[in-house]
Amino acid sequence: MDRRDELAQAQAEEGSKGEESKYKPIYVREGNSEYRLPYDIIRQVVFSNIKKEELIDMPHAARMQYRLMLMDPIIKARVDFTKSKITIIYNPKGADNAKPKMSLDELIAVLEKEGVHVDRSSIDDKDYDYRNFYNYAFNPAEVRERPPYSYSHEEWKKMKVGVEQKRAEVRKKKLEKFHEWQERYAKEHGMAAQ
Repeated sequence: MDRRDELAQAQAEEGSKGEESKYKPIYVREGNSEYRLPYDIIRQVVFSNIKKEELIDMPHAARMQYRLMLMDPIIKARVDFTKSKITIIYNPKGADNAKPKMSLDELIAVLEKEGVHVDRSSIDDKDYDYRNFYNYAFNPAEVRERPPYSYSHEEWKKMKVGVEQKRAEVRKKKLEKFHEWQERYAKEHGMAAQ
C-alpha cells in the first residue's frame, strides 16, 4: 500500500470517529481499475510579455525552469525563451488537498528573486483540472500530420491519396522482388523455398 493511501485511510478513520476529515481522497476509474489522484482542481498561470533582458538567454531560462520545478507547490513549469512566456501549473492556497501550497503573490515574488518582473495585466490565471495533466497517457492525441516541405495543407490533402497508393505499389513490388530472389537463392543452393 502506498504511503499516501495509508494517510488517506487514516484521515478517513479520523473522520469516522466523529471528526470531519478536511481532505477527502479523489479517485478516478479507468476501466476496471481505480486510481487515487493527489489533486483535484489546481491553477495554471501564464506570464507573458516578459522582457528578453530579464530572461537573458536560453541556458538561463532553462536553469530558471529547473529551479521552479524544485519547488514543492509547483507541479509543472515551462519557461519559453523564444516566446517570452512562462507557464506554471501550481497548487494554490485554499486547495482541497494536503500538498504544499503557494499563492499567486508568492509565485510572483519567487520570479522577482530570479530577476523576472512580471506585469500584472499580462497574467492569465485560471483553474486547471488535474485529470487533464495525465490525460495524454490514457487518450493519446492523434499524431499531427505535417505536409512535406514546400506544400500547403490543401495541396497535401489533394496529393495524399495518390502518394499513399504509389507507396503501397512500391512496397508490393519490393516484396515480390524479394520473394523472387529468395526462390532463386533456394534453387541455386539446393534448399527448399519457404
